[in-house]
Amino acid sequence: MTLTDLQGGFDLADENVLDVQTITDAMMTTTQSLTELGLRFFLNLAVCWLLVQFFYYRKSRRRDYYFTFVVFSSAMLLLLFMMGNAEVGVGLTLGLFAIFGVIRYRTETVPIREMTYLFIIIAVAAVNGLSPLYKLEGLDTDFPHYALSWGSLAVLAASNILVIGLVWLLENGLSRPQNATRLVLYDRIDLIVPQKRAELIADLEKRTGVKVDSVEIGHVDFLRDAAYIKVQYTLGKGESSTIGELTKAKDFVQ
Repeated sequence: MTLTDLQGGFDLADENVLDVQTITDAMMTTTQSLTELGLRFFLNLAVCWLLVQFFYYRKSRRRDYYFTFVVFSSAMLLLLFMMGNAEVGVGLTLGLFAIFGVIRYRTETVPIREMTYLFIIIAVAAVNGLSPLYKLEGLDTDFPHYALSWGSLAVLAASNILVIGLVWLLENGLSRPQNATRLVLYDRIDLIVPQKRAELIADLEKRTGVKVDSVEIGHVDFLRDAAYIKVQYTLGKGESSTIGELTKAKDFVQ
């Protein structure tokens, strides 16, 4: 192998390095970055609002969770977007939100329905914040650049539509009569014995106005002649029960 051959090999290697450097130096313009942020933010906001307004709030009427869901989803999308641009691991981002969630929600018992919607909006925010929208073009030219991928945007939109459709199907199309629970401080402890269970249920139905499915006897206070009874009943169509098991006045603050 001659010196000329070696020089030619080094020149070819240098050209390859330059080519890779040219490709990796391709950056999105400020307009493209702002467009991407706007698309992600407003798409996520619209999907989150649809889920909360037409599915969650229609039944629960909890304005506190309404605010929490919308703000939580928007904040998470922005954090994922900014950390994605800063090349921070997604695992770290989700871990931070898990820590925040444990710190905040461990002090209050969150109903299973609210917790389900919380995870739904987190998942939607992650999809909308991390799905690729731009693709690198012009690799065979001297000016590689990013361009909006309409195919990726269509896939992202379809993913959100699938989530909305699934929630609608479960909330309406496949929904069965829902069971609810009411915690009752009962004063007739003479009826809590198993032999008088039918009489107990009849008295509860008369005094609560609901069709009782089953009862469960809890704490009994013989000094005050009272007992806690968990009453399970079936909700009517369009009805909801969000405070059935609450016993303190502070828990009723919406």
